[in-house]
Amino acid sequence: MVERAFAEAIATQGIVPGTGAYARAMVHVHRSRGCPKIDVFRGIFPDNEAQAQAANLTFERSFEGAIERAGLVPLPGTVEALDKLRDADIKICFITGFSRATLGRVLSALSWSDKIDLALCPEDAGRGRPMPDMVLNAVLRLGIEDVRQVAVAGDSESEMLCGRRSGASVVAGLLTGVHSKERLLNGGATHILDSLADLPELVLGGVPAEPAVGASAR
Repeated sequence: MVERAFAEAIATQGIVPGTGAYARAMVHVHRSRGCPKIDVFRGIFPDNEAQAQAANLTFERSFEGAIERAGLVPLPGTVEALDKLRDADIKICFITGFSRATLGRVLSALSWSDKIDLALCPEDAGRGRPMPDMVLNAVLRLGIEDVRQVAVAGDSESEMLCGRRSGASVVAGLLTGVHSKERLLNGGATHILDSLADLPELVLGGVPAEPAVGASAR
């Protein structure tokens, strides 16, 4: 749904499938997953802010329309994982590269209001991923005493960079998303998990996944 929305957005700006410009743009989209969507479009249209803003608006309309038509379904084990963390008195913050409006649509479609304590987008923190601002903002808003008490989980390289730059002690790369294990390690993942379903065991004392080898913070 996300990639289709990106494709529709850049098509409105004259970049259509079957062209070299389209191929280059979609490579940029893949590499930039997890980053603020407007920043992705600024990378595609570096010299034209109006084009970037127009494409971003089309992206939001396309993605929100897809949600309305098809809905959203959490991956298996996700809801159970959130419940386990909440039962252990762990605060949960949902962090995204979507705009505030799109984030609201996502949370409404998932009916997660009782599953999380906080939801943040780049507009709430100043800068989006791979910068650490949203994680640090969550630390402040949730009253966390030490950033080393934080675990960050995500499926993109930018999310791993964000987690490491924030100082979180656990930065878990999830293999259920767009980036490979190698890309997650390159971003600084401390652990690699098959899915979010494995996160509670990791943060509550067990270690279901091998620690990442060769990971480096940036």
